[in-house]
Amino acid sequence: MGVDSADTALAPELYLNRELSWISFNYRVLAEALNEHTPLLEQAKFSAIFSNNLDEFFMVRVASLKSQLEAGITTLSDDGLTPLQQLEAIQARLRPLLDLQQQHYRHSLKRHLREYGVDLIDYTRLNKQQREWVDTYFSQAIFPVLTPLAVDPSHPFPFISNLSLNVAVLVRDPETGQREFARVKVPQKILPRFLQIPTELSGRTPEPVFTAVPLEQVVAFNLGQLFPGMEVEGHYFFRVTRDADLELRDLEADDLMEAIEEGLRKRKRGGEVVRLEVADEMPDDVVQLLMGGMNVEPEDLYRINGPLGLDDLMSLLSIPLPKLKDKPHKGRTTPALARAQKGKLEDGSLKQEEFESIFSVIRRGDVLLQHPYDLFSTSVEEFLNQAADDPLVLAIKMTLYRTSKDSPVVHALIRAAENGKQVMALVELKARFDEDNNIQWAKQLENSGVHVVYGVLGLKTHTKTALVVRREKTGLKTYVHIGTGNYNSKTSSLYTDIGLLTARPEFGEDLVQLFNYLTGFSKQQSFRKLLVAPVTLRSGMEALIRREIDHAGNGRGGHIKVKMNALVDPAIIALLYEASQAGVRIDLIIRGMCSLRPGLTGISEHINVVSVIGRFLEHSRVFWFANGGDSELFFGSADWMGRNLDRRVEAVAPIEDPQVRLQLENLLDLYLNDTGAWHMDSDGQFHQRQHDGDPMIAQQRLMQRWRGGMPTTA
Repeated sequence: MGVDSADTALAPELYLNRELSWISFNYRVLAEALNEHTPLLEQAKFSAIFSNNLDEFFMVRVASLKSQLEAGITTLSDDGLTPLQQLEAIQARLRPLLDLQQQHYRHSLKRHLREYGVDLIDYTRLNKQQREWVDTYFSQAIFPVLTPLAVDPSHPFPFISNLSLNVAVLVRDPETGQREFARVKVPQKILPRFLQIPTELSGRTPEPVFTAVPLEQVVAFNLGQLFPGMEVEGHYFFRVTRDADLELRDLEADDLMEAIEEGLRKRKRGGEVVRLEVADEMPDDVVQLLMGGMNVEPEDLYRINGPLGLDDLMSLLSIPLPKLKDKPHKGRTTPALARAQKGKLEDGSLKQEEFESIFSVIRRGDVLLQHPYDLFSTSVEEFLNQAADDPLVLAIKMTLYRTSKDSPVVHALIRAAENGKQVMALVELKARFDEDNNIQWAKQLENSGVHVVYGVLGLKTHTKTALVVRREKTGLKTYVHIGTGNYNSKTSSLYTDIGLLTARPEFGEDLVQLFNYLTGFSKQQSFRKLLVAPVTLRSGMEALIRREIDHAGNGRGGHIKVKMNALVDPAIIALLYEASQAGVRIDLIIRGMCSLRPGLTGISEHINVVSVIGRFLEHSRVFWFANGGDSELFFGSADWMGRNLDRRVEAVAPIEDPQVRLQLENLLDLYLNDTGAWHMDSDGQFHQRQHDGDPMIAQQRLMQRWRGGMPTTA
C-alpha cells in the first residue's frame, strides 16, 4: 500500500466506507445507553437518539444508495464498493446493533426503572383497575380518532406514511369464516407514546412515580371496538421509513421557496419505502402482504424483537426523578461580558449604573465563547439584542442555517428592522429537515422589513456569521461574531460549540465582502483573514498541512491537532497520509464519520484518532498547526468533507489573540486526554479507553471549571 502525492485518489484499502463509519459512530451513541454508569433516564435518551439517528440515516443515506441501485449506477465508492455491496454491508452491521438496543430496553432499562417507581407496563400486565381505566380512556380519547382501513378487492392497500406506527389486524367473519386484513394507524403524533396511568391504581406500596402503557398496545387490545361483529384473530405492529430527501434544482429565490414548499408536501407523504420494521412475531403471510402492498424488497425488512420506534423514549426525560438524570448544568455569563448585561444578572451583582455596552467590551479585546458552558443568552443573543436597540448601530447582517422555533435571535432582527436599521438575513431554506421552520421565519422576517436572501445558487450556506456596523466617533466600526454552531437557543445548551466576538477590522472587512458575495454578484476570490469555502478553504487547509510537512522535512518537527465532526474527504486524507509519512504527528478528534485509517505501518503510524461522546453533542471544529513553534489555530463551521470544502459556503477564522489561542489549545489537549474517549484502530473499529484511577472526562471537567471560574487551565 502507498500514497502517491501527485494523485489524491486513494487506494480503496486506505479509505474506510463513510456509511459504515457512520454506523460505528451511532454504535458509540448506543454504548452510552448500554453503559451502566449512565443514569437510567439518560440511558433512555441515548437509546432514543440512536433510533432517531437511524431514521434519518435511512431516509437520506440508505435512500440515496437505493436510488443509485435502481438507476443502474455501478460507480464504486472510495473504498471500492458498489451501491449493492454498501447496502448489504449496512444491513449486516446494523442488525446486531438493533438486537443490542432491544435487549437493553427489555432486560435492563425497564427492569431498573421499575426499581425506582417508573413502570413501563405491558397491557397484559395491567391489573383490573388499571385495565378498566385504560379501556375507558381508549373509548373516550383514542377510539374517535382512529380510522381502520380494510384491504380487499374494493379497498386497495392504503398509503403508509413515513415513520408512522401501525397495527396490522387480522379479523374473521364468524358467519362466513372469511379472513380479512386491515390497517390501523397509531396516533402517536397527537397522543403520548407512553400513556400514563394514575399511580393510585397500581396496587403497589409505595405508589410508583410513573406508570405507563405503550399507546400501540392500548389500541391493539381494544380492536374489538373498531371491528364490531368480527373476531380479531391477531394484531402485529409495523413501521415504515421512506425516502425523505429533497431533490432541488438551482432556482431563483422565489422559485426556490416554492419548490421547497412543494418538496415538503411530498416529504410528509414520503417517497419509496427504504425500511419496513415489523414485530418479530408477525406471521410470514402478513409480512408478505405488507411487503407486496408497499413494494418492499426482502433486504429492507427488519424483524424487531421489542417495541418499534424507540425514539419516543426521549419523552421519559420529563419524569420528575432528578437522581435518574445527569445533574443539571447551567452555563454562566463569561466574565468578559458580565458588565454588559443591562443589570440582568440573576444574583443582582450588577447594578444598572455599572452597565457597559457590549461593544465597548469587544473593542478592548476578543471574547471567546464556549457553549454550553458560556450562556448563549448572555453572549450571542445579548450581542444581537444590544445591536437591535443601540441607536448608533446602522446595520446587522447574519446567516441563519438552523434556529429554534421561538427564536430570540430572529426576534432581535425583527426589532432591529422596526427600529430603522438595515437588516439582512440569509436564511438557508435547504437546511435538511429544518426547511419548513426556515420558510416560516423567512416569511416573518420579510414581513417585518428584513432583507431576506437565500444564498448562492448551487451552494448551501452553512457558515455561522454575524456582522454589526456601528457609527462611532472615529467613523464606522464593525463588530463580528463567528461560530461553529447554529444561531439556535435550544441546541446551544445541548451542543458544544465555539464562538468569537471581535472588533478586528480585517474580520469585519472580510465579512462585508462575504455578505456581498452571498447577496449580490460579487466574485470575491480572496479574503484577508478568513478561509471561505468554496473559494479558499480547501486550498488554505491543504497549504497549512503542507507547511507542517515542510517543517518536518527541515528538522523543525511537525504537529497537527484537529477537532471536527467528520473526516471523509479523500484528498485531505491522502495529504494527511503524506504528512504522516513525512513524520508529522497528527491528532484527530472526530465525533462521527472518519474514513481515514490510522496506525498503518508506513502510511499513517503517526496519526491518532479519538472520538468523544458525552451528554453534550460535540459540534465545534478547531484546527491547530504547530508551525515550527509559532503555532496557528483556526475554528469555524466546516468539517473535512467534500460538501463543506466544495459545495457549501463556510467560514473558518484564525485565532489571533494569544490568550484565546491558549484556551483552545488547552481544550484540544483536554479532549485528547479524555479517559472515556474512544480510540480508533487501523481497521476502523473503536474501543473505549480503559483507565485506572480517577477518570478525566472532558465535558465533566469543563463543567467543573466553569462552576469554579477557571476556564483557561488545562
